[in-house]
Amino acid sequence: MMFVVAVIAGLAATYCLTIASFAWQDVVFGVAVSTILIGLFRKAVFPERFPAAGQVVHMAIYLPVLIWMLFVDILKGTWLVLIYVVGFRQLDHPGIVKIPLGGHSRAGVGMVSLFLTISPGSFLVDIDWEGGFMLVHYIDASNPRKLSRDVERYYRLWEYEPPEDSDDSPRMTLERTPPDA
Repeated sequence: MMFVVAVIAGLAATYCLTIASFAWQDVVFGVAVSTILIGLFRKAVFPERFPAAGQVVHMAIYLPVLIWMLFVDILKGTWLVLIYVVGFRQLDHPGIVKIPLGGHSRAGVGMVSLFLTISPGSFLVDIDWEGGFMLVHYIDASNPRKLSRDVERYYRLWEYEPPEDSDDSPRMTLERTPPDA
């Protein structure tokens, strides 16, 4: 339910920003139109299983941090590409870095690969689901460990990890094999 309210609030806020008015009449109209649209197109908008309440709160809290991190990475990437294009630095270490997927979900891998491609100077080349890694081309691949840690920061912001003693998440669980006796 919290997810539905967040989607309706986001649509209503988008409507109010579009018309540049947060008068109470416009907010009420935006909520009404958003509710009707969600009712009509719910199968196309919502997943079959709604995210847990903890995941929605996690997304609401960390979305500004994620946007800020993307903005900073875009600025850094733009600056890096600029100094190579203008000729201030030699293009010495371009390359493809193999980044492990770990236990991350397909949705998490998809979003993180999108985040990597948004920033100038890096783009996704391939994802090997069976091998458990993705290949990312960087304009400066001189420090692959640092680049892999940077990618892991995106995962931590995007993916929700419920507390160990909580049944809060519909996320896939990792199977644990019992130790051999």
